[in-house]
Amino acid sequence: MGPDMRTGMLGEDGIHVDMNHLKKGEVNLGTSIMAINFKDGVILGADSRTTTGAYIANRVTDKLTQVHDTIWCCRSGSAADTQAVADIVSYHLGLYGVQNGQGDAPTTQTAAALFQELCYDNKDQLSAGMIIAGYDKRHGGSVYSIPLGGSLHRQSYAIGGSGSTYIYGYCDANWKESMTEEEGIKFVKGALSEAIKWDGSSGGVIRMVVLTARGHERHLYLPDNGYTGPGRT
Repeated sequence: MGPDMRTGMLGEDGIHVDMNHLKKGEVNLGTSIMAINFKDGVILGADSRTTTGAYIANRVTDKLTQVHDTIWCCRSGSAADTQAVADIVSYHLGLYGVQNGQGDAPTTQTAAALFQELCYDNKDQLSAGMIIAGYDKRHGGSVYSIPLGGSLHRQSYAIGGSGSTYIYGYCDANWKESMTEEEGIKFVKGALSEAIKWDGSSGGVIRMVVLTARGHERHLYLPDNGYTGPGRT
């Protein structure tokens, strides 16, 4: 008797799999994302697993997207929706810079307002949970969260994605204001490694971006060595 192609069950030989069943659903960033304020700026972090139903479509996705010089976002939800929203915001912030000159760069608050307008006005069509974080001369480091539905929240730290449900306790227990950069990196890495450990939709490497008055600095941590390195890239 052959495999049941309607349910995706294995055949008697244990080989044949209905891949159409496994891939059902849109490409989704079932994910763990977060961003925090620290003493000198902000740190964004994310895992790297992208799924299509039960199938891992990409194990090294970059979910941290730059929308302006020192303004970045973390993306969760539909990969297509969040990429489109980030591209539109990046275009508008670039236009803002051209119209107002380099001396009047857009603030993180401006970027977050643009994200919110797009997410709220199209909330019935989009599956997009965003975290926006950046550093600007006017406000320093700031973190904004936009969950599904398009509301906007400024927070000291924000967590999102399917893996975030497993780390509320970790974050409450270990969070403190005005961390050093080293403490902030350790906090983000610890939280994301716990989310990856418990959430089946999160996995792969841990990517981070540190934003300060110096600009941006990227970090990469691999599962091969327990997310201890290589660090700055």
